[in-house]
Amino acid sequence: MKVLVTGAAGQLGHDVMNELHKRGYEGIGSDLKPEYSGVQDGSPVTTMPYIPLDITDEEAVHRAVREIRPDAIVHCAAWTAVDAAEDPANAPKVRQINAVATAFLADAAKEADAKMIYISTDYVFNGLGTKPWEPDCKDYAPLNVYGRSKLAGELAVSRTLQKYFIVRIAWVFGLSGQNFIKTMLKLSETHDTLRVVDDQIGTPTYTFDLARLLVDMLETEKYGYYHATNEGGFISWYDFACEIFRQAGKKVTVIPVTTEEYGKSAASRPMNSRLSKKKLKANGFALLPSWQDALTRYLKEIGY
Repeated sequence: MKVLVTGAAGQLGHDVMNELHKRGYEGIGSDLKPEYSGVQDGSPVTTMPYIPLDITDEEAVHRAVREIRPDAIVHCAAWTAVDAAEDPANAPKVRQINAVATAFLADAAKEADAKMIYISTDYVFNGLGTKPWEPDCKDYAPLNVYGRSKLAGELAVSRTLQKYFIVRIAWVFGLSGQNFIKTMLKLSETHDTLRVVDDQIGTPTYTFDLARLLVDMLETEKYGYYHATNEGGFISWYDFACEIFRQAGKKVTVIPVTTEEYGKSAASRPMNSRLSKKKLKANGFALLPSWQDALTRYLKEIGY
């Protein structure tokens, strides 16, 4: 199987490429820069085939897919700076990357008769209530520009293709780029007390574990919408911070505060990011390990 991976220099793309290599598949990474610019950890991705690709260039996307002739496309590339997306100057670019470029890739996948995985987000929902969101729920009501752009990407894929997996994730962490864990550890170097919100509820997703699931999906034809986060129960950002400091051996006092008490951010966040994974189990996919175990492995990976 030959797989084109967009956003190969990012947290998830990095791990998807390594997982493909581990299973003996041919992975071709792509990103904006002329050469692979992700974390240089000596893993296979750093030397695997790579092409520079601007996914917002329709002609370039179709040309690349025609030349590569992939059996599948794993679309990890995205604008993920949620607050920056609210800036009116950025909004057109956010839509171009998350929605329009996704449509280009879906069209190219259809032309190539390739499977496609599109990585989406809990932000397509309004975050109300306490019931976990089901993957086939269509009660969309994104609260921010980022969520609306990702929903538009979902619709572009589902309306264009039959052989697709739309996989919504939340609270992502991996080796490349920034994430909540890295932010907390960095703040612990200069603060002995931190305020963290405790009324936004969800579950973290470790890209290393998610990559395994995504390649599992590519080996099947069990298409459709899925939710994928680590197991271990639903928690708040406060709970996550406390466990990060406990496992990292950091003596930091964490004070729980409401979103309102913490202070308004540029983009509204969903309070309920609980995602139901029952469909994964029903279709025979192995669930991800607990987030607590994932955190232990990740801290070891980054030197804690």
